Parts: sequence; structure tokens; C-alpha cells
Amino acid sequence: MSQQIRQQVARAVSAVESKKGEDLVILEMDRNSGAFTDYFVLCTGTNPRQIQAISDEVEKQLRDDGSRPNSLEGYNQAEWVLLDYVDFVVHIFSERARKFYDLERLWKSATRLSAEDLKKKPEAKKAPRVKKVASSSRTTSKKTGAGRSGRQTKKKSTRRR
Repeated sequence: MSQQIRQQVARAVSAVESKKGEDLVILEMDRNSGAFTDYFVLCTGTNPRQIQAISDEVEKQLRDDGSRPNSLEGYNQAEWVLLDYVDFVVHIFSERARKFYDLERLWKSATRLSAEDLKKKPEAKKAPRVKKVASSSRTTSKKTGAGRSGRQTKKKSTRRR
């Protein structure tokens, strides 16, 4: 994930902290989990006014940076406010809604981060190891159509006829 996204998430976290959001959790979503975003910021507000104040502050802090939420949901009810910034989503819950939906359990494959972790450069994810094929077999597969690419060569030759 880009450092710019991490900085935006850090600003959202700072906004939550400035309005005394409780039980703050930052989740970096696992790419293989099917998540639609890169980060979740979760927190709890003690009452509807505080939940709305946290939401307002997150919007203000990120608007100053030129970012606006793609979607804002639940603001009027203030039970679960969701601010969708595409690359990250901020969830502001009432205590009851937070326990009921339990997103931390639902997305347990995600990595928990601290605010300090966001300031560090993200570690590059290692690519999966690929078994190397000896160079002599590559030459053979090109000449005879055998080996791993044999099927592809055969299909190609069938199409030409």
C-alpha cells in the first residue's frame, strides 16, 4: 500500500483520538481475504453526539488534505457511522453495535496495526517462491513443445491448421 494512503489513515486515527474515540483498532486487510479495501479503522463512541463528532472530525481532517469520503452512512442514526474513502474505511460504532457486528472477528485474517506502525514504511510483501526450471529443459520445451508449455504449443498449432 502506498505511503500516502497510510498517512491518510494516520490522519483519520488522529481525528478519532482527538475526539476521544474508544477501543481504537486499525486493521490492514489481507489481500487474499476478498476485502474491498486496504484498511479498516474501528472505534467506539459513548453516545450519538460523540459518534457524530468523531465522524465530523475525521471528515474535517481529511478534507484539509483534499480527501472526501466516497460514501457516508449511518450519520443520522449514529449507531454505526461508516466513512468510505475507498482505500480505507472508518467505522464508528456505538458500544452495542460494535459488539453485535464484531468486525474484528469477521476480519480476523487482517493484521492489527498501531498508529506508530502507520508512520513506518510498509514492508514489501515477498512474492511466492516459484520453482525454477533448469535451462536445458526450457530449450527442449521450445524445440519439441514438451514440458510445461507443451499444451500451449499444441493448442496454438491446432488453431493454425
